[in-house]
Order: sequence, then C-alpha cells, then structure tokens
Amino acid sequence: MSISGQTLFMGEDSFKGSINQENIMRLIAALLASSLVSVTVAHAEMKLTSNDLTPGKPMANEQVFNNFGCTGKNISPELAWSGEPEGTKSFAVMAYDPDAPTGSGWWHWTVFNIPATVSKIATGASGDKKLPEGAVEGHTDFGTSGYGGACPPVGDAPHHYQFTVYPLSVDKLALPETAPAAMVGFYVRANTLGKATVEVTYGR
Repeated sequence: MSISGQTLFMGEDSFKGSINQENIMRLIAALLASSLVSVTVAHAEMKLTSNDLTPGKPMANEQVFNNFGCTGKNISPELAWSGEPEGTKSFAVMAYDPDAPTGSGWWHWTVFNIPATVSKIATGASGDKKLPEGAVEGHTDFGTSGYGGACPPVGDAPHHYQFTVYPLSVDKLALPETAPAAMVGFYVRANTLGKATVEVTYGR
C-alpha cells in the first residue's frame, strides 16, 4: 500500500498478532457480559409475593399496629416465596422500617428456623400462633415476640416497610424467642444465601 509516496507494509506476524489481540478483547468482553447476566439471573430467581402487601403502595389497615395511638388490626401479612438457591436449609423473615426516627430504624417482625420445605406464611399466622412448625419469633422493637404493625409518628412522611425472606445455609439459628431483632439480623446475615423483599409504605 502506498500513501504519499511511502510504502506501508504489515507483515504476516503483525497482522496475525493484531487479529489475535482483537479476538481476545472480544472474548473478554463476551465473558464479562455473560458473567453479569449470570449474576443478575441468580439474584432475580428468588421472589417474594403477598396477597396482603402491594409493592410500593400503602399498607392496609389490617397490617397497621393497634397501640401507640394507631388503630389498625395488627394482623401479620401473608408471604409466599419461591426460587430459593441450592443449599437452602431454612428460612428467616424480617420486617423493618428504615425511616423510624431512632437512628437504627425499627424492627417489626422476626421469624427464624422456618423449615426449608416451607414456602408460605399465612395471613395472621403470628397472632394465631399458626406459624410453620419449628419456626421461632424473636423480639421486635416493641419489646415482645410476634408481629408488630406500622405506626409511624404523626406528621412524618410515609415510612417504608421492608418485608424480606432470607434463605439460610443452616438448619437452625441457636437463638431463643427473646432474642432481640438486631441479634437475629446479625445471625441471619451471617448465614444468608440471598434474599427477596416486598416494600410498602404507611404514614399518618
């Protein structure tokens, strides 16, 4: 090839090196894209749904607390999950308000040692003591075991309530039903294989 009277020549080895480098870069890009897709799929597999909670919408009065000036029915919501990862040996469920003016949020519900064969908690299971056999409810920030519904301060912007199911790598957490929520959360996160969350809001 001649440009401005000068002859340019790319030897066979240089040409092959250029092609090989280009192919390698393409392969690396393809592998990175594939790994990102795989990670996305892995995180997207587990799902949590509820007949009582609509994601992004206000919580129904049935799930609102019935004390501290709130007049709800304090009924624990139905939760159903699927797509747990391989190796799941038990589940834990936790409900949390990150907007509570405490500096550390507010825990509304903790349930752990749910058998791996279980994929649903029925509406009102907490108050009716109809949780799956073997399941344990820890203390909430209300100071008692069992579900405690939403009850944000009057005039606050609507709070967010996150209901999360965690698949765990252990059969049981060696914790009593008097275990505070922060301790339950510590052990849950130390043994979790993933999570799925439904978030609703509530204000007054």
